[in-house]
Amino acid sequence: MVRDDTGQLYTIEGLAAALIMIITAFLVVNATSVYTAGDTHINDMQLEALGSDALKMMDVAANRSDAETPLQDIIRTDNSTRFKTMFLNYSNVSGSGPRHDIQFNASYTCRNLDNSTKNVPFISTRNLTGGEHTVRATKWVIVNKPVCSSVTVPRAVLVEVLLWRD
Repeated sequence: MVRDDTGQLYTIEGLAAALIMIITAFLVVNATSVYTAGDTHINDMQLEALGSDALKMMDVAANRSDAETPLQDIIRTDNSTRFKTMFLNYSNVSGSGPRHDIQFNASYTCRNLDNSTKNVPFISTRNLTGGEHTVRATKWVIVNKPVCSSVTVPRAVLVEVLLWRD
């Protein structure tokens, strides 16, 4: 039987080194799953860009610069089914890849002659339930229509689309 305590110091040192290695390994493993702020919003930015691009493509005249664009015609005639068809064709197609399952809720806003605004719900693919994570795409459109008043003059109308993925 050994009566000195020199072995105890080596044991304590070994336990301390083991704890340091375990804590270091724990910190290294947890540090690899850190998300930066930019990484979490890339999907939202892509969806917003997709919606804005679809609205811009709908607001381009086919042949002449003085011709009415499809989006102007849709707002002027309240043709919501044409808006739904065109918007889904532009937003859900991704080349030869899979189709996106993008849902939307569209409306437009105009200003009355008394400076109050009027929001006109236009069309949606399905109703919002409150659990969706939506992004907003907007486009100003000049429409020659008595949208919010009885006066038929060219006026700016804000087309607003809420987009989300199912």
